Amino acid sequence: MNVLVRGLLLAALAAAMGCGGSKSADEGKDEARASTGGSGASASASKFDQGPRAGESAANEELAERGEKLFQEKGCSACHAFGKRSAGPDLAGVSMRRTARWMENQILHPDVMVKEDPISRAMFGEFALQMPNQGLTPEEAKAVIEYFKHQDQEADED
Repeated sequence: MNVLVRGLLLAALAAAMGCGGSKSADEGKDEARASTGGSGASASASKFDQGPRAGESAANEELAERGEKLFQEKGCSACHAFGKRSAGPDLAGVSMRRTARWMENQILHPDVMVKEDPISRAMFGEFALQMPNQGLTPEEAKAVIEYFKHQDQEADED
């Protein structure tokens, strides 16, 4: 799909998703928890989401800085934000909802995840948008996950 068509689809979807009015950050977090399979039933059904949450370990700050740059360069903010719903799920608290393994698979193989993973499939049903494969390497995906952990740990300090 060329860039223009993908951009137009994202813009149309973002406009359609924005019609619900503004919500507080807490409401957004609650929606995100529900929408991203925050319930035990959905999480327990995913083979990638078993075990400790990614945010239970301290963020590697060097990798987090690299992850932040990748997040910006790859245009992730076109669909994701922290503390509010966008065209894609709210990323606030994602490192405490998901395992690093689940997030890495979602970043590296979104097309496979939407077909095989119940959490990813539920998000696709809610957002009607499959996450595009940004072509990141496993090391780059880990850096982005460290950025998510950094964001969540920084928010907890506030």
